[in-house]
Amino acid sequence: MPDSWDSLKVLSDSTRLRLLALLSREELSVAELQEILGMGQSRISSQLGQLRQAGFVSDRRDGKKAFYSLRPGLAPARLALLRAACESVAELPESVEDRGNLDRILQKRRRQSEQYFNLIAGRLGKGYCPGRSWEAIGHLALHLVPAITVADLGAGEGLISQLLARRAERVWCIDSSPKMVEVGAALAKKNGLANLTYRLGDIEQVPLPDATVDLAILSQALHHANHPQAAVHEAHRILKPGGQILVLDLKEHAFEQAHALYGDQWLGFKESTLHDFLKKSGFQQVEVTVASREEHEPHFETLLASGVKPGK
Repeated sequence: MPDSWDSLKVLSDSTRLRLLALLSREELSVAELQEILGMGQSRISSQLGQLRQAGFVSDRRDGKKAFYSLRPGLAPARLALLRAACESVAELPESVEDRGNLDRILQKRRRQSEQYFNLIAGRLGKGYCPGRSWEAIGHLALHLVPAITVADLGAGEGLISQLLARRAERVWCIDSSPKMVEVGAALAKKNGLANLTYRLGDIEQVPLPDATVDLAILSQALHHANHPQAAVHEAHRILKPGGQILVLDLKEHAFEQAHALYGDQWLGFKESTLHDFLKKSGFQQVEVTVASREEHEPHFETLLASGVKPGK
């Protein structure tokens, strides 16, 4: 591990420091960093390579894209040094401009996802959607218990919740698309489901109080989240002790067109990744299995993950 002198040398470069200031706030792709900083790819990639070699950042591949973030578990002394360096230049014009550009990039991400779901609202169950199969939904339904309070996070129109509400005590549908919430609420009213309530909100900041639901569902929602781990944390927060989380999501795949076609942020997840999401959020009795595999190319596979919040 580089010592403090090496760290100071790394932090002495203005471009590297600007990169670290951005990556301390958000995981970003090389293309997004180019747009924020107004620099060429080769320059940014070169500086990121040095930061990775120095142990400040880590990277992950998502199809052909490379995403960078601050390395988790940085030693306290190195993290304190990094924060002090970033704070020392925080009010410089370049840093202020970088933060403004970052905010615009994050808003652009949210708009792209929202535009896709607003576009398909009202016909989500009528067209093709990767990973959404009755076989997979059937696996989820086997885990359901009647007369409970359910939170369907990233519910879309709430196709699953429309079914659950016929037996559950109360069902909350949370979605970030205003059009989805509008369509779902109208459908609930049409079907006379008074115990089914739609709320506009982000699955990473769920508008429900702590420990108020028995079952939290994330059905094909995590691969649309900017921060999937944060969404699982929120599910843990709103669950009562002894409550259960169920996650249906795509297994990691290489069909990159999913970004443009379906508004996906992530190309699915490994089984081990979903397992880690639940364990890191505090869930016990975690299980992850393959629920279904589509017959036609690109042969999307759906994972079913479950866990229990301890304490009951």
